[in-house]
Amino acid sequence: MDVFSIVVFGSIVNEGYVNRMDEVEEHCIFNRNHNACNYGITVGVLAFLSCLLYLALDAYFPQISSVKDRKKAVLSDIGVSAFWAFLWFVGFCFLTNQWQASKPEDNPLNEGGDAARAAITFSFFSIFTWVGQAFLAYQRFQLGADSALFSQDYMDPSQDSGMPYAPYTNEEDATDAVGTYQQPPPADAFDTETQGYQTQNY
Repeated sequence: MDVFSIVVFGSIVNEGYVNRMDEVEEHCIFNRNHNACNYGITVGVLAFLSCLLYLALDAYFPQISSVKDRKKAVLSDIGVSAFWAFLWFVGFCFLTNQWQASKPEDNPLNEGGDAARAAITFSFFSIFTWVGQAFLAYQRFQLGADSALFSQDYMDPSQDSGMPYAPYTNEEDATDAVGTYQQPPPADAFDTETQGYQTQNY
């Protein structure tokens, strides 16, 4: 996707503006419509920056400990990819229409023709790459909803399915407890004849 974006805006920037021999000011090769060139350049540059941003997010994703933040990251990937697929579709239609409406007399030497066709072609390819990215992000979201994707490297003790934690006991406390409760009482502790108690053997 980065490569496609570079090809689109690079082609327009380098060869997308030409001028006739009797003109000093350059004009856009897409039917002398500067909006077409500006659109291709703007979408290409912003798409390239978006690719870099989400590449960095993918690298940082395993370090996100919050389940909610992980879900937001994946959902934003789905939304942004679908949005860029739509913008590339609009760009492809816009550039193709303006290129077909271009007049030969506006560009008698046919300068920038290859650049225009390259921009249109890679705009078309970009539609499918961004749609594919949105689909993969959606699959990742579905996978995360059914597995531990959103809890990787993060263990919530309240949701631990293992055995409950044993209470911590100090060795000295355990010794005292054994000494307190397991020692038999003294023989003269009870007056068995007056009280009617029977001596218990522990």
